[in-house]
Amino acid sequence: VYGVVWVSGLLMSMLWIEWPMVVVGLWYGAGVCYGQRTQVHFIDGILNAQRYRDEILRPIFVPFIHDHHLMLQHDNARPHVARICTQFLEAENIPVLAWPAYSPDMSPIEHVWDALDRRIRQRVPVPANIQQLRTAIEEEWTNIPQATINNLINSMRRRCVALREANGGHTKY
Repeated sequence: VYGVVWVSGLLMSMLWIEWPMVVVGLWYGAGVCYGQRTQVHFIDGILNAQRYRDEILRPIFVPFIHDHHLMLQHDNARPHVARICTQFLEAENIPVLAWPAYSPDMSPIEHVWDALDRRIRQRVPVPANIQQLRTAIEEEWTNIPQATINNLINSMRRRCVALREANGGHTKY
């Protein structure tokens, strides 16, 4: 976050993505940007750099980024920053926002994941197996209002100011 200058229109041209692990062996992830989001995508098994490039970046995020003229922001997870992925993104002319290692996680998608988690935990009955969990994730992902995502993105300036004022420490965000 330090050193990032938010210029007019930048927030509306970012795609925030992440791949949290829900249960052992089931990875899911998606991307959000102002006004839109990607579908949720699942990977069974281990997510490594090659799978991230071949099953996620190439078929899903690169076309989405090109179609909407976006810049990519992802965390520094090993598959994201592996040489084969960084070289692939460079070859595809995908701009990537530098995200310092060990920086506070201020990405708006973190709050979207929290909202998704709350929605899934409130389901009755709670998903009892991986297939039910996948279905619940897909359904609840589409039920999160886009206005909620847009508001989180619009709050980035305030988040960065609060982080700076806290000297990189804890903020209310």
